[in-house]
Amino acid sequence: MRLEKCWFCSSTIYPGHGIQFVRNDAKIFRFCRSKCHKNFKMKRNPRKVKWTKAYRRLHGKDMTQDSTFEFERKRNRPERYDRNLAENTLKAIKKIDKVRVDREARHHALRMKGKKAKEQKEAQKELEQHIHLLKAPAVLQEDPSLTLPKIKVKVSQQQSEENQAMEE
Repeated sequence: MRLEKCWFCSSTIYPGHGIQFVRNDAKIFRFCRSKCHKNFKMKRNPRKVKWTKAYRRLHGKDMTQDSTFEFERKRNRPERYDRNLAENTLKAIKKIDKVRVDREARHHALRMKGKKAKEQKEAQKELEQHIHLLKAPAVLQEDPSLTLPKIKVKVSQQQSEENQAMEE
């Protein structure tokens, strides 16, 4: 089973899916969905469209350099079938996927490192600007009309027995 890559967004195209466009010079372009095909026909640059892999890599959102990407390259040279080789290859694929996931998680953690402090600073700044909208706790104790009234509800013995019967 051959899995192709979308020319526009670089996502995987499974057999029987997507659109194929062949230009006059016999260059083949494969697209995963009509969204990518339409953007190609509108002559949009994938590096400038925010949802594509090219944009994400160019702007540091995804990893660009990693040794695990070498295993994903397309190889057109046929190999003679060897059961041991196939078994070892499948084991290696699992290990490589685990390594790639760990590295992507580390990359994401590094990207998000300063975000929490930035959000706290923004929240503090907004609080300082709009402090007049908040009431102090002492004011709420002095004037009970500012708080919601407390409602007491009595539960009859009969209802509590029905609830116990339902639980059983």
